[in-house]
Amino acid sequence: MVPPPPSRPPRHRAFDDLVAEGASVPTDGWDFSWFEGRATEARPSWGYARSMARRLVRASAVLEVQTGGGEVLDFALGAAGSRRSPLVVATEGWAPNVAKATRLLAPRGVPVVAVPDDAPLPFADGAFDLVVSRHPVQPHWDEVARVLAPGGTYFAQHVGPASVFELIEYFLGPLPQESRRRRHPELERSDAEAAGLEVVDLRAERLRMEFFDIGAVVHFLCKVVWMVPGFTVDAYLDRLRDLHERIEADGPFVAHSARHLFDVRKTAGANGA
Repeated sequence: MVPPPPSRPPRHRAFDDLVAEGASVPTDGWDFSWFEGRATEARPSWGYARSMARRLVRASAVLEVQTGGGEVLDFALGAAGSRRSPLVVATEGWAPNVAKATRLLAPRGVPVVAVPDDAPLPFADGAFDLVVSRHPVQPHWDEVARVLAPGGTYFAQHVGPASVFELIEYFLGPLPQESRRRRHPELERSDAEAAGLEVVDLRAERLRMEFFDIGAVVHFLCKVVWMVPGFTVDAYLDRLRDLHERIEADGPFVAHSARHLFDVRKTAGANGA
């Protein structure tokens, strides 16, 4: 979502209007500009997209896994300019995003390959010296190791444990303790090392999020569908109305996202070497 605005936006719009607006906004891609003035999320200190751009300059063959609508890669390629690596390929598993990413990245000479998120990558062993990904559904470390050339790098920003759980548990109730361990960076470190990869750097941060109106909550849950599986306005109408009244009375609903940054190197003994 967009960075915090300079001042709090106006409130007191009708519940039905806000909900209808939030539900009507297209959900393809990972462009969160619609949330400007409606919701905010602090950014990680490491500046992932710009850091990716600097790596694009040094790489010779790049793969982005699960590109979404291609927005982050498009930004990084633009920042890298003519110094970018000559070969860049992206994958995506959701058909609407494949179409959107193709429209965005084709002018930059980047093909987008439709690959289900849980499928093997359709590329040769050691084909890339840089693999990047922002918020993959799940990192497939063996496949990353296989397609990386020896000495190559996986540079990615992952979603961390218990991300936005304040909002999720508002709708679903308390979640089992084991669900709070999923996506834990140290567990992912272990999985990466089991695939023969060396974790050069791993950083984690929790970041403040604010939802200023119920329309932003509705659009967020429609867009990020795994937050509240099966979410529909009708199914959660009473909880949405209660949350709307809470926001109107007390101000923004506050949650916290979890992010971690992986800088991983393939050693000569890694799988697929």
